[in-house]
Amino acid sequence: HLHLGEGEQRKDLFPVPKQNLFKKQSMEARDATAGAFVGTDREKKSAKKDAAPKAVTPQTKSRMEKIFGFKKEDLCCWESLVALLNRPTDPASLGIFRCLFGLLMAIDVTQERGLSHLDYKYLDGAPVCRFPLFNFLEPLPLDWMYLVYLVMFLGALGIMLGCFYRLSCLMFISTYWYIFFLDKTAWNNHSYLYGLIGFQLAIMDGNRYWSVDGLRKPSIRNAHVPLWNYTLLRTQIFIVYFIAGVKKLDADWVEGYSMSYLAHHWLFDPFKVILPVELVSLLVVHGGGLVLDLTAGYLLFFDATRPVVFFFVSYFHCMNSQLFSIGMFSYTMLATSPLFCYADWPRRFFARFPSFLRGVLPLTSAEIQPSTSCLYPEIRSSSECRETQNPAKPSKLRFKHKLGAVFTILYIAEQFFMPYSHFITKGYNNWTNGLYGYSWDMMVHSRSHQHVKITYKDGKTGEIGYLNPGVFTQSRRWKDHGDMLKQYATCLSGLLPHYNISDPEIYFDIWVSINERFQQRIFDPRVDIVKAEWSPFKTNPWLMPLLVDLSPWRTKFQEIEGSLDNQTEIVFIADFPGLHLENFVSKDLGNTSIHVLQGQVNVEIVDEKKNSTLQPGDQIQVPAGAYHKVYTVSESPSCYMYVYVNTTETVLLQNFTKLQELQERIRNGTETEPLPPELQPLMAADDDKEAEVNATDPVVQLFLKRQRRMKEVKKRREAGVLERLGRFAVKKYYTIRRGFLMTAIAIRNLALGLPPVEQLRREVAFANMKEPEAEANPDETLRNEVGHAEL
Repeated sequence: HLHLGEGEQRKDLFPVPKQNLFKKQSMEARDATAGAFVGTDREKKSAKKDAAPKAVTPQTKSRMEKIFGFKKEDLCCWESLVALLNRPTDPASLGIFRCLFGLLMAIDVTQERGLSHLDYKYLDGAPVCRFPLFNFLEPLPLDWMYLVYLVMFLGALGIMLGCFYRLSCLMFISTYWYIFFLDKTAWNNHSYLYGLIGFQLAIMDGNRYWSVDGLRKPSIRNAHVPLWNYTLLRTQIFIVYFIAGVKKLDADWVEGYSMSYLAHHWLFDPFKVILPVELVSLLVVHGGGLVLDLTAGYLLFFDATRPVVFFFVSYFHCMNSQLFSIGMFSYTMLATSPLFCYADWPRRFFARFPSFLRGVLPLTSAEIQPSTSCLYPEIRSSSECRETQNPAKPSKLRFKHKLGAVFTILYIAEQFFMPYSHFITKGYNNWTNGLYGYSWDMMVHSRSHQHVKITYKDGKTGEIGYLNPGVFTQSRRWKDHGDMLKQYATCLSGLLPHYNISDPEIYFDIWVSINERFQQRIFDPRVDIVKAEWSPFKTNPWLMPLLVDLSPWRTKFQEIEGSLDNQTEIVFIADFPGLHLENFVSKDLGNTSIHVLQGQVNVEIVDEKKNSTLQPGDQIQVPAGAYHKVYTVSESPSCYMYVYVNTTETVLLQNFTKLQELQERIRNGTETEPLPPELQPLMAADDDKEAEVNATDPVVQLFLKRQRRMKEVKKRREAGVLERLGRFAVKKYYTIRRGFLMTAIAIRNLALGLPPVEQLRREVAFANMKEPEAEANPDETLRNEVGHAEL
């Protein structure tokens, strides 16, 4: 889909009289369209306005030309296609998008790129395991990393202002891709998209409208841009939508297993008025997301459907901004939507503003300068050129025109190929669609981890020990990807000798559930990953296959979970023949049993040295505070479930209920018995922190703390729009403030050297200053205190 406008063809279809030639050329920008379906009313008005005194019979446009804006003849040969892609187009829409993208990327540098917490991300001198795309990539010293981020920020700012545009684009994309390749654990589709758009803008004429460069160089101010500039951006956004929709045709998404938890979010409450939660998840979350992604890219191109799909796309991205922590992605996609409108929409939009603002607003004049980047057809009459104030001279087909066309075609082909190139990068196919971050498979897979064990073995002494999961790294994403697991094991093998562990062997036992399936192993726990082979072009030999044959069990899971009470929890396990699960039951889980669903298992109680063989339908109680092992002895995978009750949490919630009832009786005066000293703090107000501190009974203390937290959560949730915006603005201010203060300290260190330690400590403490009464997220703190059953 080139999705080109018709307006550029109209001077061929309607010959222009001498007195109207300049007017006709100045309206070129207005006529250049963003969508495929160009309104006939606009065309008729233009024809009437420019009608010559003599009778002229306009050529009849083909149906293809009316819908897509170009004729079959434009595709019949290479020269015609090049002329089509280099057709002069209004720069207004591209200039506004450039400005918005630069602004959003400048904000993104301090947010998702991590400028505000750079010193926590890149720990100088600390033993840290990192996960770059290429193993030779390493972060620079911390002060130099701040300089890299400063260059990236200034590049984004330059893109926004259109100031030294090419240099700014180069500053942004060089530092951005360096940081992007430096840490695979932070990869996602939208970060990949930012880098692609930054690269595209670097080769486009994005500074032709509302830019500082236009003020410095009048020759480029308000000059035409070739149509391929718009074609690239529109096709890129089309690919993001459409391929994301194609990826959602996966059975897990269609059946509602990928994002089922989203339906419980308050944003979907209006739908719950007429639909149960299960149907909201299936029809609204999954069905609505699928339809929107598949159709949005098409419907944005057509005049008839664009207003409607604009509403739904905007609503969709606004919801995503609240559902997920995805930084500027929602706002960037909102900024791309106007690219599908007529290219002159900013001129018509800003023309509505008062005249005294025209000096600072974008140009609204329809007079557009010719540009050497575009191909102009020959003008019919030489006398017409003489009477035109600023005629567009006929241009010849040049090498740069051909290069622009070749790049456009190759880039679009490459972008359609990349999401399906995973037959090449086989080493990355870990229960996903391949090399993550390049596939547009957004939110198709949800994972939960039940059990992670890292075992090391001393290569000389044979001593066996265990490591805390995630030791020497801040990332948790390594658990899902074989390439990261290999990097992590290699890093650990280099660090453990410093702790008197020679020639270590590293084994991982990681249990994952994808899209609500059984918890199962993702990697072979018998393989020493340090010595294991891994290649991006070969199938991962120690990756355990996903047990897709067991997927139908998910409907049974829902029936089993629906039959349990609120205090009973359940975990579904599937294991391979010849392997066993070693598990420890916490003392808090005083009522834990194993129920066999399929296959045959042998359960060994380690301390009691007892063994029991279980068939489907059998169950066994396992003791709390002790280890047990579950061996799969059948020839096919075994399936079983743990059913348990957190007895400690249950007792705690019962005590909370009693304390709540007692507090209510005290407040309404019905409690006549004198309170013992340990219960007297219950007489204080809910927000009395002193009573919480003075409480001697730990249960009472926790009850009062929980009560105060819940009141704070309720207050925050019921806050008005202005209060929420104020809280948001203050939080962002202190986040951005820290990023720039720490950057200033780093640049000073590079320029003048390190100051005395005491001075540096004071400066960092000043940068770390937070907003008044800042504290941990009440929702998260409350969740940690009372457990998920309460919420």
